[in-house]
Amino acid sequence: MVESKYMPLDGANAVSQAMRQIEPDVVAAYPITPQTAVVQNFSQYVADGIVNTEFVPVESEHAAMSACVGASAAGARVMTATAANGLALMWEMLYIASGMRLPIVLTVVNRALSSPLNIHCDHSDSMGARDAGWLHFYAESGQEAYDNTIKAIRIAEHPDILTPVMSCQDGFITGHGVERVGLLPDEAVKEFAGEYKPQHALLDIEHTVTMGAWDFTDHYFEHKRQQTEVLEHALPIIEEVSAEYERLSGRPQPIIDTFGMEDAEYAIIVLSSTAGTTRSVARALRAKGQKVGVVKPRLFRPFPAKQIVDIIKNCRAVAVLDRAISFGSPQGCGPLFLDVTAALYNEGIAGLPIINYIHGLGGRDTVPPMIESAFADLAQIGASGERGTMVRYLGLRE
Repeated sequence: MVESKYMPLDGANAVSQAMRQIEPDVVAAYPITPQTAVVQNFSQYVADGIVNTEFVPVESEHAAMSACVGASAAGARVMTATAANGLALMWEMLYIASGMRLPIVLTVVNRALSSPLNIHCDHSDSMGARDAGWLHFYAESGQEAYDNTIKAIRIAEHPDILTPVMSCQDGFITGHGVERVGLLPDEAVKEFAGEYKPQHALLDIEHTVTMGAWDFTDHYFEHKRQQTEVLEHALPIIEEVSAEYERLSGRPQPIIDTFGMEDAEYAIIVLSSTAGTTRSVARALRAKGQKVGVVKPRLFRPFPAKQIVDIIKNCRAVAVLDRAISFGSPQGCGPLFLDVTAALYNEGIAGLPIINYIHGLGGRDTVPPMIESAFADLAQIGASGERGTMVRYLGLRE
């Protein structure tokens, strides 16, 4: 274990510090609130000669990911960042990056998608891309955003994965919120990241390859199946890299963080910064003798289904908090809820009452009394045996 240097940093700056320490070959980016500070800070490192990175300022986010795809296909280590409408503008290139098995690391500082126009936090941007073939990590704090960024480069470039990674944090909450963040020594991060040696590269003229070619009915199906296989078998590698990083940093790196789940009767599953609020409420309720717990997945894709089911299967009732809506789904539930309920079904758990709360859309605060009301609803469900309304809302005006 090496000693970290702690300093006050916002989450965006924490990520740019991780990028500085990794020192990728290429960063192509376009500014968009609330992500701008990530690439603005990093571009300053480039301008000051602190890093030897080719920074490509482009005319749009579509162009940013296009440049990242080209650079990665050529054999470079590549990183970038975006948010919300910028991520949506990358849509075509997200699928191309994953289909070409390019290990690009993309920081997403989560923000609501228009329309109506909103620049504040929810997860509609990255959740909309959940089927694009990327790995997804979610950070509760600036510290987790920093740690996830460093792990992401190793995971994406692992020869048995070679898949792009989306590392997400909450816009304006962790992205602009200043917290105590521990930075590892530069040389320790460099050693952990290692040197990227691509298996295939367009600029390797001794071993020529074709990338992004026409793929008709004879092979396209099989290539998509191969992508599925990679994600299905990625979990042990992610856990292995996380364990190595934990030994290096001294900070726990579980793919699922839990609180009070050893004996919890009622549990809330929640991503990112709202997990901290939920945990503080659960801690206060447990001090009063209530057996409540919190489950915070740090990894969303591939979805750790069996692990989550094993954690919650003995509860009397469970709530899933979603900061996004899957429009057109049953009762307009959220994507995390859909995955959790599918996991319970596939593991044969039929009798566990589970409800969904939509919260925090467009940056609306999710405050402790709202979480307390959710735990109270779970206790009522446990006492009555009736689930009632499946999809509910926290903080919605009447």
